[in-house]
Amino acid sequence: MQNVTKQLLAVGTLNFGLALAPLPAAAADGYPARPVRVVVGFSPGGGADVVARIVTLKLTEVLKQNVFVENRPGAGGSIGAALVARSAPDGYTMMLVSSSYSVIPTLYKNLSFDAVKDFETVSLIAQAPLLVVVHPSLPVRSVRELVAFAKVRPGQLNYGSGGNGTSGYLAGELFKTLAGVSIVHVPYKGAGPALTDAVAGQVHMTFSSVLSALPHVKNQKLRAVAVTSAARSAVLPELPTVAEGGVKGYRRTTWYGMLAPARTLAAIVSAMSTAVQKSVGAPDVRQRFLSDGAEPGGGTPRQFHDYLVAEIAVAKQIVEKAGVAK
Repeated sequence: MQNVTKQLLAVGTLNFGLALAPLPAAAADGYPARPVRVVVGFSPGGGADVVARIVTLKLTEVLKQNVFVENRPGAGGSIGAALVARSAPDGYTMMLVSSSYSVIPTLYKNLSFDAVKDFETVSLIAQAPLLVVVHPSLPVRSVRELVAFAKVRPGQLNYGSGGNGTSGYLAGELFKTLAGVSIVHVPYKGAGPALTDAVAGQVHMTFSSVLSALPHVKNQKLRAVAVTSAARSAVLPELPTVAEGGVKGYRRTTWYGMLAPARTLAAIVSAMSTAVQKSVGAPDVRQRFLSDGAEPGGGTPRQFHDYLVAEIAVAKQIVEKAGVAK
């Protein structure tokens, strides 16, 4: 697990600038000429869906063409990914993925697609920590209290996630491994429904994107006990990290990026990458991300490709160390 932590820290130090790549002349000739759909492999309400709707709204403005979200939940995002992999590589079907995507190759052995070879990387969009949130009825207010509470009740607590392989799942399994606790995983078809059930008290806790969980924390429907990143969040500076709470070596963040089907023309990929970077760099979008605790991304398709490959390798180690690889 020490190697996993070192790789996580190494991946986390990658720097994605917002310098815009030059727009190829070919890409300016009529693209996009009709609406572009962005597939999200999860139900509405989760972090990926929230990010997709923020970005597509700005992309519609930047591209002067309607860019819309289509939710295709199921199997940890792999149903939506399979759809996009089979789609025409014409630039009119894109996919917004989260860090959950990096787990798919390890958890699902009979995929109809290759998570790297069957897609073109477009751009990183944002990075954000997760919040460890519990229902207010749970008598814990810190990670130390949560761990102590769970240790004397093995198998009695549960946590909800967007499904096997999702960001919340990976964060939860890493937490169980490093904290040495037995907490039951309850998978949903998206982080949105998992968060809804956490608010309703149907599950005890969840590891949720700060973008989707923060409103529930502010209105006291959920209690945040820690942030999963290496450093404290600027929007919740009083909230300690999981590592500060006694789970040494714990660090997990989520990220969001855009992919296109393999063999999409390089000119179209570059055009969409430039549009994404303009959208993410727009003052209103940038401020929205920052105020919600997320760090705007950016960078070239190649940079995102290298980042994705590194994340897949790290996720594989975490899942195998947790003993949950299929």
